[in-house]
Amino acid sequence: MAQQRSAGRYEIRADHDDTTLVVHQAYYPAIADAALRAGRFVAPFSFRRMTWIKPSLPWLLHRSNWAAKPGQERVLAVRITRRGWEQALAAAELTTGDQDRLAAAPVHVQWDPERSLRGAALNHYSIQVGLGRDTVRAYAEEWTVALTDLIPRVRRAAEHVRAGRTDLARRLLPTERPYPLPAGLAARLYRAD
Repeated sequence: MAQQRSAGRYEIRADHDDTTLVVHQAYYPAIADAALRAGRFVAPFSFRRMTWIKPSLPWLLHRSNWAAKPGQERVLAVRITRRGWEQALAAAELTTGDQDRLAAAPVHVQWDPERSLRGAALNHYSIQVGLGRDTVRAYAEEWTVALTDLIPRVRRAAEHVRAGRTDLARRLLPTERPYPLPAGLAARLYRAD
């Protein structure tokens, strides 16, 4: 049975359908360009370090300063299988949990305050998922279904936000809705308030 609501203010919101969901990442242009040309992650993407994926595009836009931070100038939407997503979450440990277990975990989960399009902290939390070296290859080669360059849309939305037109900016971004985690995963990952 899937759990529709999280415990308190912790809830995964994502662009998803019956078999896939979208996570977001910000990259150096060389990494994004190579991945888009190949239709999958290839060098210079690193398979040797943890990579963080975020279902929430507003959170990523805040973190990357709307793709203006050095090394985060390109934003990709990465459509992955729900099977892979839930496999990663099943192997995850919360970053706020037991540190010995976290050090051994192939996947890390962190909850951070969600952000408005203007960057204000909201009263609910967004999930960040860190995929360790052993999991990154499965993410890149097995789970990834499609890559989309969001930069044209992000730049137009940023212009609207700077001009105070957040309603127009919001229309350019995908709709993110609660993701129904299986109850067992929800119990492990949602923090109590």
